[in-house]
Amino acid sequence: MLYPSIDKLLNIVDSKYKLVHVASIRSKQMLENNHFQMKENEYKNKKELGRALEEVEAGLIKIIEENE
Repeated sequence: MLYPSIDKLLNIVDSKYKLVHVASIRSKQMLENNHFQMKENEYKNKKELGRALEEVEAGLIKIIEENE
């Protein structure tokens, strides 16, 4: 089973596409800068994409929407 659950994440982010976009940007930042917002042993996932989703669930990533 995947962690965190997509149902929990969609309560935080209103669109699957926006969730994928935010998680991909954050995972690339993790790879490039080796900067994590939680301690290494607090993550359940080993890969950066899963860790980015965990940060979204924990409320560590704020999504700011631009008005058109």
